[in-house]
Amino acid sequence: MNQEWNRGKKIWLSAIVLFLSVAVLYFWFSNRHFEVINAPPNGREGIVAVGDSLVVGVGASEGKDFITLLSMTLNEPTLNFGRSGDTTGDVLQRIETVLSKKPSVVIVLVGGNDYLKRIPKSQTFENLGKITRKIQNSGAAVLILGVRGGLLSDSYEKDFEDFARAYGTAYVPNVLDGIIGKSQYLSPDKIHPNDLGYEKIARKVLPELRRILNK
Repeated sequence: MNQEWNRGKKIWLSAIVLFLSVAVLYFWFSNRHFEVINAPPNGREGIVAVGDSLVVGVGASEGKDFITLLSMTLNEPTLNFGRSGDTTGDVLQRIETVLSKKPSVVIVLVGGNDYLKRIPKSQTFENLGKITRKIQNSGAAVLILGVRGGLLSDSYEKDFEDFARAYGTAYVPNVLDGIIGKSQYLSPDKIHPNDLGYEKIARKVLPELRRILNK
């Protein structure tokens, strides 16, 4: 009787382990690794980053912003088209200038100022969609970096995930997760990362960028 009970217990535990393993794999591939249009690059070179003050690297020492860190790590030429205060509407207006550089990958980090300026979420993601299609139509792949939309709860998280899946972009969730509220990662303004904070962002972004570049 005890042997049968122990055998049944082992089968039950094995089934639970198998279920959890499948669930973890499903979550990883369905929510993080989407099919990326125009990846890997075909005859194109160089990375361009566009967005707001986080792309600029406000709060970092010279050469310690996360775009420069990625460029140095991958040994890839990179242009920084960040501009402090930019909303998705601002990026949309100047995206043609970005694309004139004929990049292989465009990193897009924008949306935080939309939230601060109370731009409707529907407008934010409509603009982001237009930005993404223009980049993809130029032949480049898109890497979307998510930002938090809210103080008590994140109203952007699911929208960013759904967007990346629908538009065929690579995606890194909320790049400020684990940084905001932690003084060791923040510059004196308590809003932007410091050198350690930008290094943390670079480590989050690097695996997805490697995947796009097939490096």
